[in-house]
Amino acid sequence: MGEPIYKRVLLKLGGETLAAEEGAFGLDQGALTNITEEIREARDLGVEIAIVIGGGNILRGASLSSIGIERTTGDYMGMLATVINGLALQHALESVGIPTRLQSAIEIQAVSEAYVRRRAIRHLEKGRIVIFAGGTGNPYFTTDTAASLRAMEIGAEVIFKATKVDGVYSADPKTDETATKYKELSYLDVLKKGLKVMDSTSVSLCMDNKLPMVVFNFRDKHSIKRVLLGEKLGTTVGVLK
Repeated sequence: MGEPIYKRVLLKLGGETLAAEEGAFGLDQGALTNITEEIREARDLGVEIAIVIGGGNILRGASLSSIGIERTTGDYMGMLATVINGLALQHALESVGIPTRLQSAIEIQAVSEAYVRRRAIRHLEKGRIVIFAGGTGNPYFTTDTAASLRAMEIGAEVIFKATKVDGVYSADPKTDETATKYKELSYLDVLKKGLKVMDSTSVSLCMDNKLPMVVFNFRDKHSIKRVLLGEKLGTTVGVLK
């Protein structure tokens, strides 16, 4: 086995990674087990791992306007959904002996630590997985933006975005047979082409701070470990090592 090419990574997980299948809601034991095994493999390489978790498997704040809930309130509800997912992932990881800390941008002292940058870094240095929930703590910002922000704050070398497709395509490959997969992209390409990698705010943050990203399918076995060991999976955005 080779040496990992990164020491510290930020793993961005959408809420769908904890659901039974694409489009499903709620939590699934099998999905939690699978992602736990993937994270354990990566941690066993000696890599420091922080995670930003989404909440789309529970609810999406931006979609609540259809039932009359204003955007700001809906976004806060979505942030709380990420805390629920963070608790579930923390339990799954600790059940297999992986020390984990949950930090929330919205203070909920009974269930998580408040986000403190220096404390998060210290946890990572001690070999703990750190889960960041609550987004940025502000409405109108997505968990993608939270991932870019937290990655830079903790000094991560790369963002791993685990998705339901095996990279970035020119169009939705499920509805467009002519869609082509990109192996490499610049952040400017993503913005100019309007590609659905991450939202434009998070892409701009990464571009301004030269933080690269790898987009890959989390359902591919050993995908996180393989990328850590240098295998070219999915789509690379920005310049890797």
